[in-house]
Amino acid sequence: MPFLSVIGALCVPGGGLSSAGRLRAILENQITVLCCTPTYALRLAEVAREEGINLASIKVRRIIVAGEPGGSIPSVRVRIESAWPGARVFDHHGMTEVGPVTYECPASPGLLHIIETAYLPEVIDPKTLRAAEPGKPGELVLTTLARGDSPLVRYRTGDLVKRKANDGPCACGRNEAALEGGILGRTDDMLIVRGINIFPGAIDAVISEVPEVAEFQIRVSRGQSLTELEVRMEVAVDSGSMAEAVARQVEARLHAAFNLRIPVRLAPPGSLPRFEMKARRWVFC
Repeated sequence: MPFLSVIGALCVPGGGLSSAGRLRAILENQITVLCCTPTYALRLAEVAREEGINLASIKVRRIIVAGEPGGSIPSVRVRIESAWPGARVFDHHGMTEVGPVTYECPASPGLLHIIETAYLPEVIDPKTLRAAEPGKPGELVLTTLARGDSPLVRYRTGDLVKRKANDGPCACGRNEAALEGGILGRTDDMLIVRGINIFPGAIDAVISEVPEVAEFQIRVSRGQSLTELEVRMEVAVDSGSMAEAVARQVEARLHAAFNLRIPVRLAPPGSLPRFEMKARRWVFC
């Protein structure tokens, strides 16, 4: 049931509806703000094409994304904003243990401000536990300031971030701590593939740069103590030769980015899973 928020906005929950049903609710209620994961924003656009719904005709002007990397990855932002004409993507992140943590700077896309009225933030080297220098990646540590019932002191979030150097007020006029590029990854997500450190978000970002990729999956296998990666993907092109060309393009981009030869194999259209919540594109075999 729709309800009014404390700021007077009409909120329309999407739980229990199909993707097509959610799109109809967006149309019928003239929704202007959509909140979902980056993956689901793209999935809704895919369903809109299948249902013959022109997203250029709807009134969504803001898409607030959270729950997974993507909102601060330029290639993903471009894909979402291209799929939803007239809408701007805003990234955001939080967690169950502490609540909402950041909001995107309105003047600098991909820069997340920490809500310092609610948190005392630190960024540390996850190995030495010493403060990371501004501009250097480290783990975000939070002390809550306004959670009387469940306070946390120096809580290690596991989120990898890069704190912007404090060189005066932000372009938006705020002085709150800011994270460049949003959440870069997780301290426990890193893989070592043939001696090279790989974060899932970095692979996802490279693949998302190719607009012909409709969906993809990364298969991780560990055999004889060696970790290997394989990409399976669906492409939105008409012919087999064009699909093969897209696959070879993705292989070349991955090799250029990581100096690794990661095989890319084509999957039949519609065979890879779609996601309404957090995407689970990484499969460990």
